[in-house]
Amino acid sequence: MRVDAMSGTRLLYNLRFRAILYQVIAVGSIVLLGLYLFSNVSQKLAEQNIATGFGYLSREAGFVISQTLIDYKPTDTYGHAILAGIVNTVWVSAWSVVLATIIGLFVGIARLSRNPLLALLAFLYVEALRNVPLLLYLFLWYALIVTSLPAVREAWEILPHVFLSNSGLTVPSLLWTGAHTIVLLALVLGGALGIFVHRRATALRISTGKTRTTWPWVALALLVPPMLAILIVQPDLTVSLPEKGRFRLTGGAQLRPEFTALLVGLALSASAGIAEIVRSGILSVRKGQWEAARALGLRDGLTMRLVILPQALRVIIPPLTSSYLSLFKNSSLAIAIGYPDLVMVSNTTMNQTGQAIEGIAIFMLVYLGLSIMISLFMNWYNSRVALKER
Repeated sequence: MRVDAMSGTRLLYNLRFRAILYQVIAVGSIVLLGLYLFSNVSQKLAEQNIATGFGYLSREAGFVISQTLIDYKPTDTYGHAILAGIVNTVWVSAWSVVLATIIGLFVGIARLSRNPLLALLAFLYVEALRNVPLLLYLFLWYALIVTSLPAVREAWEILPHVFLSNSGLTVPSLLWTGAHTIVLLALVLGGALGIFVHRRATALRISTGKTRTTWPWVALALLVPPMLAILIVQPDLTVSLPEKGRFRLTGGAQLRPEFTALLVGLALSASAGIAEIVRSGILSVRKGQWEAARALGLRDGLTMRLVILPQALRVIIPPLTSSYLSLFKNSSLAIAIGYPDLVMVSNTTMNQTGQAIEGIAIFMLVYLGLSIMISLFMNWYNSRVALKER
């Protein structure tokens, strides 16, 4: 008995054992608390005859979504409607990330320009966008689009079969089918193969010291998959042309003002923060790097692209991850201007079904999943560009 007591005491004084024990206790407490809250909520809802569970997702939705990237009809299920909202959210957020990164990069570099006027304009851009709430800018861009452009009956034909009105920009479009999706995937596969062949050829050239022409092999890797896909599936190249009717435009693809206002608002607002991140990253690189590059005869543009920015990335990437996460979460403000994102579709679903807890849980889990995927990707990229200890 004495030996068992002594071994138990030693185990309690073991730091690793205590760390694991504390974590098990914490996780167990959280699980028990969650089960208690779930049981309590289920009981209260049952007392008020309110349905629970996710079975409503298979019922007919019965409402219209004004713009979707995937095929959706009011006769589809609530689950399909929520999927359309998720796709809309990801679509506008992804494009906003691309635009915000490009604009923020140029504005951040402009803030360090030796041209005082350019630096001042970049400073005013950053301050104006960082110090005004995003929601107000969304209202501003939406109001400008709706009030400054003509009605549909008086739409401007800025190019043949390209119309601009307060209902958006209407352009010719390709009638998309599954065959086009296969060709697009084959094109992505070709791009990945081309990058792989180029890297392998570069590594082989460095290891052997021989100069070899690699572009034919890279071009072959790029073109073979999409060409094979085109020959196999034979996609139809039918183009839908917009036509101006008496009261509305028919045909083509339409870029609606809600999407445009949200895209512009998210991109410009995030670009101001990204500009400051880029500026701080560039300033973290010592001046000696500039002097060394100039001593080698590099111009400032090449020095920035080949010497400064690659070193600044190790400082830029971590805060840039936070900016991307904030942008994706700020897309939930789309409901204020009527863009049918995940939150708006979920709200409509909750109003019709009365199952608010399940609806809120769904879009919380979606945003959590998107945030985790963005963090994992950015952390992976950060590990690639980080300086390695020798």
